[in-house]
Amino acid sequence: MKTIVITGTSRGIGKALAEKFMAEGWFVIGTAVSGLNLVDSDHFQGYDLDLSSPQSIEAFANEIISKKTPINMIINNAGVVLDEFDESVVMKKFRKTMEINLFGQIDLTERLLPLLAVGGQIFNMSSTAGELGKELKPFKYPSYKISKTALNMYTVTLASRLMGKGSFVASIHPGWVKTEMGGGEATITAEEAAGYIYDFASKQKPISDTGKFWFKGEVLSW
Repeated sequence: MKTIVITGTSRGIGKALAEKFMAEGWFVIGTAVSGLNLVDSDHFQGYDLDLSSPQSIEAFANEIISKKTPINMIINNAGVVLDEFDESVVMKKFRKTMEINLFGQIDLTERLLPLLAVGGQIFNMSSTAGELGKELKPFKYPSYKISKTALNMYTVTLASRLMGKGSFVASIHPGWVKTEMGGGEATITAEEAAGYIYDFASKQKPISDTGKFWFKGEVLSW
C-alpha cells in the first residue's frame, strides 16, 4: 500500500483528497491545525499540525520519521487567506500568511524528504492568483498572492534538486472550489478538484515536466 501525506485534511479540498486517495487504495497521513480530523478509516491516520509553528512542524515530522515508512507522495494542501478584502499589504496578516503558506510548507517538506520513496511525487497547492502575468490593476488579497508566487518558485527549485532522483514536483491550481475559502459561488466542488488532482498525480509523466504549474493536466503560465 502506498503512503501519502496530505496537509489540511479536516475539510474542503484536503478532506476530499484524503477520501479519494483512500478509495483508490492509499494509506493517508493527514493533518489538521484544529486537531479535528473528520476522516474515519483504517487507511487514515490524523495528526495535529500548525504550519505557523516551527515546533509543531518539528514534532509532526519527527513522529512520521520515527515510523520509517516510505512516503510515495506529499500534497502541501493547507493554506490560508487572511487579507481577502485588503488591497494593500497588512504586515501582521502578511507575516502570518507567509508562515503558513510558504515557510511552514517548505520546512515540513524539507524534513520529510529523507522518507520520499524513489520516484516519489510532491505537489504544492498553488493558485493562478500567484501568476506574475496578471493584469496590473487594483486587486485584493496581496499577501495570499505573494505567498503563492513564492511557493511556485519553491516548486521550481525543489524540482531541480530532485530531478536526478526521479522525483516529480509540481504546483497545482485546484480551480475555483466551493469551500469555506472559495465561497459558495465557486464553479467546482472539492470532490471534483480532488478527482482531477488524483488523476494527474496517478498518471505517468515525463521527468522533463517536473517543476511546472498545472491545472487539469494542462501546463499553466507562471
